[in-house]
Amino acid sequence: MAVHQITLPDNLHLKDFDVKMIIASKLFEQGKLSSGQASQIVGISKRTFIELVGNYGVSVFGYDFDELLNDSKNA
Repeated sequence: MAVHQITLPDNLHLKDFDVKMIIASKLFEQGKLSSGQASQIVGISKRTFIELVGNYGVSVFGYDFDELLNDSKNA
């Protein structure tokens, strides 16, 4: 695994956990990582990742809320 260093502005006040979740969530959303791989990056269980990923704007179902609402109206 390659190690990369990212310097973020201090005024963001992000914890390491949040940065890892943001990156892992986005890569999961794009289909580049499985939920298991994403959870390993963050250092949490797959179940915990799935429970938390919605807090970072990512659906485990591949839908965002507006798409789901639209689909339910068209059903």
